[in-house]
Amino acid sequence: MPNKVIRVLIAKPGLDGHDRGAKIIARSLRDSGMEVIYTGIRQTPQMIAETAMQEDVDLIGISILSGAHLELFPKIIAELKARGIGNTPIIAGGIFPEEDQAELINLGVKAIFGPGTTTSEISAFINEILN
Repeated sequence: MPNKVIRVLIAKPGLDGHDRGAKIIARSLRDSGMEVIYTGIRQTPQMIAETAMQEDVDLIGISILSGAHLELFPKIIAELKARGIGNTPIIAGGIFPEEDQAELINLGVKAIFGPGTTTSEISAFINEILN
């Protein structure tokens, strides 16, 4: 039985308008055989959770450079739980202070990918946790 195609949501929460990295990741994951839904910029936690639910995604990638990660991630996670999809794995991409990384992991974020991470590392991690 062939492996199911992995469906990934790439989201840009808050007022962060820097989306080049998210677009590169989305294209790379698509090229590696995954189905990718990209939300575009300036998404609310509610919009991200609703899209994740409607699209029945296997994983959510949050790209954030605004510094509002400790405010937005708990809200996103709460919105996912409110929709009954709180077990959907979340990964994060961006620049996070080291002390904040531990807090994000404690919230349930499966992995944090910072500058210099290759797209193949991200794809390999997703395949590892989902297959």
